[in-house]
Amino acid sequence: MGEGGSCCSGIGRAALPVLARPEVPLGSRRPARLVELSGGRFRMGTDTPILPQDGETPSREMTLRPFGMDPYAVSNVQFAAFVADTGYATEAERFGWSLVFRGFVEAVRPEMLSPNGPPWWCRVEGACWRAPEGPGSSTEGRADHPVVHVSWNDAQAFARWAGGRLPTEAEWEYAASGGREGARFPWGEAEPDDVAFQPCNIWQGDFPRHNTAADGYAGTAPVDAFAPNGFGLFNMVGNVWEWTAEPFRIRSLSRDAKQRNAASQTERQRLLKGGSYLCHRSYCYRYRIAARTGVSADSSTGHAGFRLVFDAV
Repeated sequence: MGEGGSCCSGIGRAALPVLARPEVPLGSRRPARLVELSGGRFRMGTDTPILPQDGETPSREMTLRPFGMDPYAVSNVQFAAFVADTGYATEAERFGWSLVFRGFVEAVRPEMLSPNGPPWWCRVEGACWRAPEGPGSSTEGRADHPVVHVSWNDAQAFARWAGGRLPTEAEWEYAASGGREGARFPWGEAEPDDVAFQPCNIWQGDFPRHNTAADGYAGTAPVDAFAPNGFGLFNMVGNVWEWTAEPFRIRSLSRDAKQRNAASQTERQRLLKGGSYLCHRSYCYRYRIAARTGVSADSSTGHAGFRLVFDAV
């Protein structure tokens, strides 16, 4: 099983009526809450990369067909409905473990730490989507939080059941921009900080030692937390990384990029977008629209989830 990588004052929760909360999808039904996006010509990527080793460059023009995107990441209650209907067991459940942020683990033992991986990830036996921090934990009180500890393969299985699919990288970037083509963030250019401006769920403080949780959340936040972007989509950056449909490839021609591209293909890595609650500018400045990362398709962690798109009808 591949190991995971990288990794409220100011703006409050969106005022959503109870009936507008994410409903449980039924197999092959196109949810009424979808945000319908017109597509067309769109420039993705960037020519001023922050992390060029990730393949953020070059910018390029794409043409997108119309599609609908769920305004929310798939939640625990939605994933529970899928499991109840199908009996599906996630890869974390089948492997018997998943990766949990060290700060959420009460007793860290040496065997939990990978000699080759970041020291803030722990291999926790029994950690999975229904027990996010391992045995004794649960999703109680987090029904409307994004499901985590789901691999790319798990996300694909859910998508087939729901009648949707994972977005392409171009679709994801177009949607995340909220109509602000070329913007660094879904809300524009203003940089989140550790004190006053917290428009998304990321790390505040000294990573990985101390999280002030100034945005109101040390871990995941509800899928409708914070203000939506210009298209009405929530948490397109921060909160949880989101799986896309594509392999992780690097288009730039640098030596480092070529080496990473070769490694990603060998490991059959898949592309994730958006960053997570563990991102901070000092370490993982990937809560930007052009940012990206890749991990193997069977990887699961406590900071990765997904959302669906549906083809236009």
